[in-house]
Amino acid sequence: MAENTRIAIVGAGMGGLATALALAKGGHKNVTVYENAPGLGFVGAGIQLAPNMARILDRLGCWKKIADEGVQCFSTSIREGSTDKELGLVKLDYIEKTYGYPHMVGHRASLAGSIYEACQKESGITIKLGSTISDVQFGAKPSLKPSFRLTPLGGESERIECDVLLGADGVKSNTRVSLLKELGEHADAKDTGQAAYRIMLTRDQMKHDPELLALIDTDRVVRWIGEKRHIIAYPIENKTIYNISTAQPDTNFAGAPNTTYTTKGSKAEMMNVYGDFCPMIQRMLDLVPEGEVVEWKLRVHEPLSTWVHGSTALIGDACHPTLPHLAQGAAQAIEDAAVLGVVLEPKRIADGKPETINRALKVYEKVRKDRAETLVEMAAENGRNMHLGTGKAKEERDKMFAALKTGKGPVPDKWADADVQRMIYGMDVVAEAEKACKAEGFFAKL
Repeated sequence: MAENTRIAIVGAGMGGLATALALAKGGHKNVTVYENAPGLGFVGAGIQLAPNMARILDRLGCWKKIADEGVQCFSTSIREGSTDKELGLVKLDYIEKTYGYPHMVGHRASLAGSIYEACQKESGITIKLGSTISDVQFGAKPSLKPSFRLTPLGGESERIECDVLLGADGVKSNTRVSLLKELGEHADAKDTGQAAYRIMLTRDQMKHDPELLALIDTDRVVRWIGEKRHIIAYPIENKTIYNISTAQPDTNFAGAPNTTYTTKGSKAEMMNVYGDFCPMIQRMLDLVPEGEVVEWKLRVHEPLSTWVHGSTALIGDACHPTLPHLAQGAAQAIEDAAVLGVVLEPKRIADGKPETINRALKVYEKVRKDRAETLVEMAAENGRNMHLGTGKAKEERDKMFAALKTGKGPVPDKWADADVQRMIYGMDVVAEAEKACKAEGFFAKL
């Protein structure tokens, strides 16, 4: 029976877990998630919870808890880092009325944890931690099925065959590397030249500074911009934590192996990088305890020729890693999950044949690839635009910001632009997937 189709997902990040949940909600009873880490201690800092993500998570039954712990944002302020002068203020209160869900911010651990809890309630999902996957065979021939070598922590390795293999193993994806190698291609992770500090300050740390306390008490996302750098910040955890994310030139990873994505940062260097930003930001960054500065390397890879090979497909950062300048990285992985939940519904792959599964995965790619890759490039472009130094391009950008005060023109920070939001938030990928299946003549008789 199609609901017993053996589906293996490599990686228990948000994309992998959301995919497992979407498949189980669609009727699958044999979904296994393999995670290399021995435990799921969800880490990270804040995350923006856009309406296109919320719509999907609500359908999957895990949005309410996330929303209850989140903070709704009613505006965003784009400011000059060196002076704290406001360049543009954009109201966000219309988003809920327009798209059915507000723009919220929250903690990554709350988001991932809620998806994981929902997965644990599904009898059709098994999560195997401490599981290393290697030697993937993709079963590209119609008569073959994907298989891989599973090595559990402290156990004997064995070869596992499945009907569908989904690689949700991140920007460092071994599934991607193996898949492309079989096609005679490659797309290794590459440096962007950017790194990020991720900081969380508590209300208690900020309470002695009225100017900083005012920031945590707002319903506002603030972005301070400067040449080659920016800081974006907002309150999370019911305004008990002020989340700060930065982007700046990468100087700490020289000579680091490709597997290294985080490093202990120097507080003195962090203060120096933002040394020409305004005194309030200096005081804010100075609250970070010595020894607790961590820097993330921002890596991506080139767009892939395909996300699908035989009965195997890639998900999330494994196929479209996105810089954080548009707040869509996790949302796009969750959109992948939603579409896979539609195209792989048991009724659509009822005969269980590899060629039928490949056809379903090709519909997934058709719905998702162009959209995700467009947003990857838009995020990169937005970062470049926010990081302009002195010159004509910056002058033109700042004129556009000035025009906002009269209510005219587009927002230079594309994340806050209404037309861009319409393109991102206004698309219901589940409806698009249903439409694509019908257009392809790919829907079963009920």
